[in-house]
Amino acid sequence: MCGIAGILSRDGPLPGEAGEWVARMAETLKHRGPDEQRVFLSPGGRCAFGHARLRVIDLETGAQPMPNEDGSVQVVFNGEIYNFRELRRELEGRGHRFRTQSDTEVVVHGFEEWGPEVCARLDGMFAFAAWNEREGTLTLGRDRAGQKPLFVYERGDTVAFASEMKALRTLPVVDRSIDEGAVPLYLAYGYVPSPRTLHRHIRKLPPGTWMRFGADGPAQSRPYWQVSFGCDRISPAEALEEVRRLTREAVERRLVSDVPLGAFLSGGIDSSIVVGLMSRMVDEPVRTFSIGFEGDPNYDETAHARVAAEAFGTRHTEFVVGPGEIRLLDDLVEAYDEPFGDSSAIPTSIVSRLTREHVTVALTGDGGDEIFAGYPRFLGNVLADVTPGLVIGLGRRLGGLLPHDSDFRSPTRRFQRFMGAAALPAEDRMLRWIGFFSDRLDTLLRPELRGLASRDALVESFSRAWRRRPDTSCLSRTLQLNFETYLLDDLLVKADRCSMMHSLELRSPFLDTALIEFASRLPDRMRIRGRTLKHALREAFRDLLPGSLLTRGKMGFGVPLPTWFRTHWRPLLEERLLPPGARIYEWLERDPVVSMVDEHLGERADFGHQLWALLTLETWLEKTGDECR
Repeated sequence: MCGIAGILSRDGPLPGEAGEWVARMAETLKHRGPDEQRVFLSPGGRCAFGHARLRVIDLETGAQPMPNEDGSVQVVFNGEIYNFRELRRELEGRGHRFRTQSDTEVVVHGFEEWGPEVCARLDGMFAFAAWNEREGTLTLGRDRAGQKPLFVYERGDTVAFASEMKALRTLPVVDRSIDEGAVPLYLAYGYVPSPRTLHRHIRKLPPGTWMRFGADGPAQSRPYWQVSFGCDRISPAEALEEVRRLTREAVERRLVSDVPLGAFLSGGIDSSIVVGLMSRMVDEPVRTFSIGFEGDPNYDETAHARVAAEAFGTRHTEFVVGPGEIRLLDDLVEAYDEPFGDSSAIPTSIVSRLTREHVTVALTGDGGDEIFAGYPRFLGNVLADVTPGLVIGLGRRLGGLLPHDSDFRSPTRRFQRFMGAAALPAEDRMLRWIGFFSDRLDTLLRPELRGLASRDALVESFSRAWRRRPDTSCLSRTLQLNFETYLLDDLLVKADRCSMMHSLELRSPFLDTALIEFASRLPDRMRIRGRTLKHALREAFRDLLPGSLLTRGKMGFGVPLPTWFRTHWRPLLEERLLPPGARIYEWLERDPVVSMVDEHLGERADFGHQLWALLTLETWLEKTGDECR
């Protein structure tokens, strides 16, 4: 796992200081690759690469940027290729000579052999850049699900790329101005939907896509893969056997490492399956890590993780943290490079930091909910789609009569939230259920920004995914929407930044290509059976999981924001959001923000998640606002 960066001049050589520029970019990414930083400057002076390396495979000879035999191709690469040994044998059969044992060299020779189409042959998580000296072209590629990030700046004759935006912001030629149209999107989603960022001229390379820049003409951009959720005819017995086989193979492929390896263990179904399979494949006890929170059992899964650890005989380590971790706010804003509203970044960062003290690589259960239908909102969307309008209307009136419950997770609040959005179009209700301020933007935004918050603008990314396969079931379309939006721009961003800020590599077996493609075609009855989520996954591993874990519902991964904001975090909340001169009031009205703070502190409402989103926005503006004007 590494950090990559570079710059291209499409019209003549780069300035003489370009080598210093990319060296500074690589240094900025040192947390992603603390073991080594190197620079490449092309012979003609048009392209420069920087690389920050975390040694995981081939510790001695895998340095980057990495050339082919004659140096005409140079590659910088971030990620892991799980089929690199098979590809190496194929490429050697075609006459390519390898000098390392690194998976990166497979990308080098694969690009030399197949050009950008090498992306479709790579099975793994990756982002790479390849410079072809003979053609004078720069090619960028990104993995299918979007596990590894790649940001691109293109303006005039200058093209620049990096694993994180902070590296791009070090370049004197980069325009850092803010895209005001992205502000309402952040407030609605808690992130800026791809391919946009909060910077007007910086974009995310879409997943499953390669992009090529030459000296002349516009850039070429081509998708090479896209999952398509639907429902094939397949027998339950065949489905379960295939789920077992593909999951086992996905875990086994992710055990290749020349450094210590372990796993996150929450006690949920997904991470428990991963750990259970690992325990059958390795000789030593698996190192497992979980996190809990003192004083609030509603957010603490360590007891369930302990059950799994005992069942699989792991070397288990628990971390228990308290509200003193508020100091992480500034670090997280620095890690993400733009505001990020998902407060589960806090425990993810903490468990990554503490896990890195023991291992360099950790497997996770990420992706299991996405491909096997594990979120209650998936069932909610299906139910809303078939519930008569009369029933929804009665439910809304009943919800209004129920006593107010300030607990965001209470059954009353869940019922009220379901009924409050059930009558909306599918993409709108999904945003309402997972979003932050989608129904408050008219009063929250300053008048000059309200025109940027139309309904169509807010749900664009959800609508695009929802309408991709109008011929499939509601559940399939919901899975498609979630895979292309929430997984990509929330969960995978959180996993990458929170782990790499501590130089920890995370691997996700459930995001294996073959497993995704098979699970995406499961019949709906194998996804949700009655009220049971992830039916196929539970049944496939019924003999592996302890009984108490097999029947567990979805808990979610978060921190006790409601309580902490009313106690230990209250001074920070008041210090950053209440002053009239707070930076967010360049874009937002102050009165509704103050009202939310007052209602939350007075325990008349639970705005914990919304206040966290506003805190991260304010902190980002304080840190970067002046340089982005």
